[in-house]
Formats: sequence, C-alpha cells, structure tokens
Amino acid sequence: MTIQKLISIVAPSFIMLGAMLAPAEALTLKPIGTYNTGFFDRGGAEIPAYDPLTQRLFVTNSAASRIDVISITDPSNPSFLFDIDIQAYGGGVNSVAFKNGLLAAAVEDFIPQNPGKAVFFDADGKLIQSVAVGALPDMLTFTPDGQRVLVANEGEPNADYTVDPEGSVSIITLADFSVINAGFSQFNSQIDQLRAAGIRIFGPNATVAQDLEPEYITVSEDSTKAWIALQENNAIATLDLITNEITNISPLGFKDHSLPGNGFDASDRDMAINIANWPVLGMYQPDGIASYTVDGTTYIVTANEGDARDYDGFSEQERLGSLRNLLDPTVFPNASSLTATANLGRLNVTTASGDENGDELFEKIYSYGARSFSIWKSDEATGTLELVFDSGDQFERIIAQRLPAFFNSNHTENSFDTRSDDKGPEPEDVKIAEINGRFYAFVGLERVGGVMVYDITNPISPVFLDYVNNRDFTVPTQNADGTTNPAAGDLGAEGLLFIPASGSPTRRPLLVTANEVSGTTTIWSIDVESASVPEPGTMLALGAVASVTILKFKRRR
Repeated sequence: MTIQKLISIVAPSFIMLGAMLAPAEALTLKPIGTYNTGFFDRGGAEIPAYDPLTQRLFVTNSAASRIDVISITDPSNPSFLFDIDIQAYGGGVNSVAFKNGLLAAAVEDFIPQNPGKAVFFDADGKLIQSVAVGALPDMLTFTPDGQRVLVANEGEPNADYTVDPEGSVSIITLADFSVINAGFSQFNSQIDQLRAAGIRIFGPNATVAQDLEPEYITVSEDSTKAWIALQENNAIATLDLITNEITNISPLGFKDHSLPGNGFDASDRDMAINIANWPVLGMYQPDGIASYTVDGTTYIVTANEGDARDYDGFSEQERLGSLRNLLDPTVFPNASSLTATANLGRLNVTTASGDENGDELFEKIYSYGARSFSIWKSDEATGTLELVFDSGDQFERIIAQRLPAFFNSNHTENSFDTRSDDKGPEPEDVKIAEINGRFYAFVGLERVGGVMVYDITNPISPVFLDYVNNRDFTVPTQNADGTTNPAAGDLGAEGLLFIPASGSPTRRPLLVTANEVSGTTTIWSIDVESASVPEPGTMLALGAVASVTILKFKRRR
C-alpha cells in the first residue's frame, strides 16, 4: 500500500478532543541531548532519576546490571561519569528514585520469587544501606515529604507457575531504614466478592494475596495515602500511610470499544489503517500512574498499557481466531466474519474472562490495554475511583495522521501496522508537570515511540497539545554488530522524568526519556507560551491541533 493511499484513509479522520479549555498555553518539546549506551534491545536505559544538586541522572541499565550516572550540567552534551554495579546486591535493578541526596534502587533477587532488596546510595554511588523487601521489587518512589520510600513488590510466579509469591508494598522509614510490608492477605476471604466486582483474580490456585501484582505507585501530596497499580488485575489499590495498611482495591472496569470515539485497529494483516468500533472490551491495565490535586480533589492519571500472563505453566493469551468455535453463537452470530484475519482474528485476547455463565462459551471478548491514558477521580470517603476522562482512540488517530507509513510500528524495527493486533502504541508511562500554574501530562509510547502531551488542568476536559517522536524511521534500528544505530534515535520509551525549572541546569523545565530498546537517554527542553485554543465542543482535525516533531541531532556517547 502506498503512503498516499494510507494518507487518504486517515486524512478525513476527525476526533472530538473533549470540551476544550479556552485559555491555555502552547507547549513545545525539543530534544537537546542524548546519551547512548549502545545496547540494542537489552534494556540499556529504562528508568531515570535525577539529583538537582549535582545535576546527575541515574539510569537503570539492565543490560549491564548497573546504574549509569550521567552528568547533564550541559544537557546538550550529557556525559557518562561512572556506574554503580548492582550485581553484589541481586539479579537486576528494576527502578531508581532520588531525593534529598539519597538514591534508592529496587533490586530483585537472583531467584526473582525470593525477597528482593531496596539499596540506598549517596550521589557518588557510595553504599548507605540495604534492606530486604518483598519478591520482585518492580518500582519504588519517595513520599513527597521525603520521610519514606515505598516499594511495589510485584511477586510474579516462576515460569512453571509452581511458585507464586505474594504481592506487597514495602514501606521504608528513612530515619532508621525500618521496613513494614503491607500485603493483601486480609482480602483472601473476599475472593468471590472481588471477582464479582470486576477485579481479575485468575492465577492457578492463587489466593488474592498471591494473585495481586503491584506494578507502580503514586503518592498523595500530603504523603498520607498511596495508590498502587495492579496491572494484570486491572485494578488500583489504596494504601493508608497512617495505618500502613491496604484499605481498598478498586476495579477499573472495561473500555467499550463498540462506542463512538473508542475504536481501535485490531489487525496486523489487513495492510491498512482501520480504526473502527468492535464488540470488544478493553482492560485498562495501567503500567505507569501519577496523581495531582485540583481544588482539593486528587486525580489519578494512568497509562493504559495492558499486560497478559503468559508463562510456560499457565497462559491466558490467545488469538481470537483460535476461539472462533467457542464464541457464543447467540451473542456473536457473525463469529466467522468477526474472527477473519482482517477483522478480529489476529487480536490477542484473554481466555481467563468472558465466559459469563460457565457454559464454556465466551459471551464477551476482552483485550489487553486501552491504547489510551485515563484520569480517575479519587473518592476520599469510599476509596473508590471514578473515570472522568479517557483519550479514547486519539492516540492511534494522531499516529495514523502523523506517521501513516509507520502506524503502530514495532520498537525493534521500522514496520507498518505490526502492533495493531497487540496493544497498539502501548502507552507505558505518564508523568505530570505543573508549569506556570497549569498541569501537563506526558505519556510515553513504548512501541511506535514518542511522547503525547496534554494539558490536564481541567481533569474532565484535557486538551491535546503535541506528539513528539525522536525517531528516524528511514534508517535501520541497529548496526551490523548488533549495537544500536545512533541515527535511529529513541526506540521503546520506558521511563519518563520531569525536571522542574527550579532544579534544571538550564533553569527551564526539562523532560527525560529512557528508551529500553535503543538504550538511549534523551533530554528534552520544554517551552511554553501563551496561546488560545478552540472553545469548548469544537470539532477539530488533528492537524489543526498539533504537529508531530521528528528530529535528529548529533549523539554523543
């Protein structure tokens, strides 16, 4: 298919970008410097942290089992200073965070089902303390008051699914490095009620505590409450930091892809961009989450990546085409057409949900992720979450218009439509920035790459501002020796980091993206200026709202 034909498919596409705010600011992201590890598709750069005093980035490098320490005193020329070898503490580093002179690292055991460690260093990489936490510490963060570190212990099973440790959150008090593990065993007796509420608890013979897998944490401004993404379970838990107990588990529900504005491209074999409505329910399953407060109300922002359990001993993932004869004919009388390769046949779906009445037929179809970002209002009284905004099919429509020849590309190679059957652009992480009294959300896309930017000052009516992608699709992604081709740019956005102007070496706000496939860490300048945007309810072509920025610049190693 020619690029011209692709453009003809998507050019007429219009979307309603919510009830737009009249006053706003234009925001521009520009890549100004990159550090390249050279590791291709090995996790050479995944999660970044930053020390404003020394102006150093700390970036997890799974390929070398270390933390790379990079100076950004000159952000246009990031330079490697030294690394912190993590092998003495465990099998790999999954996350880092920095605050008040203290670097915290989440380190899994050599046997991931065993308890891991939270290891603390100073800015020069000198060991300060190491403490035991739960199994497979996946992410950690400081509370805003700097008094504690919270660790999300995912507790994934082994490949055979014969060992399934409990998920938990470790609460580390920094005054004495004492540890309290907040678990989910108090919910074990409520397994039927939780399932009925929509929380996915489905591992073989698993208790609630074993099945729940903490992925990511965000903390309230006053450091009294935290919210934990339970990705595989399609839920968010609430942690009371006064009592140090998990108090609530909120199901996130499902995205109805049959509704206008909720379409998606379901096939990687139809050789076309086909964003359409289908009788499919998307599981939000967020990876990165963040929070902010507006008029005294806390809102949780989620990057709805999606994730399947796919182990040697148990797998829930199947192509819908292989389930054709298991679709309830009274609900799906058009099953044969529906499961054609060019329609939903290639779509990855779960077999753990959908048989609503136990007759071994599927009355509903559930897919992974929502291909979007969402904003949820936190009800302080009940601990529940209410969906107030979802970006619908905006991500895929924006990409279709701006990168039609590489729509839903993979992150390891330059391709067309290869991810449509499996979570599309795959929103991975989200960071919130407050600049000049306004709130902005930066959402990293793991597959096609790049960052979506929204003004979220009004949580129920976000405004799409820009899509930037520091990737050159015209050159190979790797060299003949298997290293990253620097000319390819950033591949596989994994972790984002916002640096406010007050701590920035340029005294202007910056965004940092760590890209796991290219092994690159890129620094972006953030410029804002006053601008007017359309009045509420205006219908806009995407081209009238923003343009994608695809830039290349000299990379230094």
